[in-house]
Amino acid sequence: MTGDRSTRHVVVMGVSGAGKTTVAQGVAALTGLTFAEADEFHSAANVARMRAGVPLDDAARWPWLRSLAEWMTDRHREGVSTVLACSALRRSYRDVLRQGPPEVDFVHLAGPTEVIRERLALRSGHYMPASLLDSQTATLEPLGPDEQGFVLDLRLSTDALITAAVHQLGLPVTPSHT
Repeated sequence: MTGDRSTRHVVVMGVSGAGKTTVAQGVAALTGLTFAEADEFHSAANVARMRAGVPLDDAARWPWLRSLAEWMTDRHREGVSTVLACSALRRSYRDVLRQGPPEVDFVHLAGPTEVIRERLALRSGHYMPASLLDSQTATLEPLGPDEQGFVLDLRLSTDALITAAVHQLGLPVTPSHT
């Protein structure tokens, strides 16, 4: 992308089951960016709510989002680039993330709800129940034209999504992956 940046900060966003973690981990593996899973930053109370099938409200989200922005800011100060798997469903949530490092790029994994529902049905070991997909879909605000980022079709293969993200972000591939 444009400008000389000492670090890069990328948020792979979308609803639960879109493939955020898989794509973000793939981007990290190819480029050497430091990966983080936003779900690991949730408080125990937030996890318990979601596990019980109760959607988070904004009061529960704000501290979580601020901790994510702070994590990216801390990495920026260390000269470390990051890739974060995070729902970032609303513009106001993305605005909080943008209050962290100087610039944040968003990669929105979007596609049909039916495809995501099928993926969620196959997923095991995650506290986010498929029953919350409808509330996430209702909450989702697509990237605005003035937001730095782009949309990828989650129906693409995982490898194609990772390659497209790295290419569109203009990230160099680490020598061990060329």
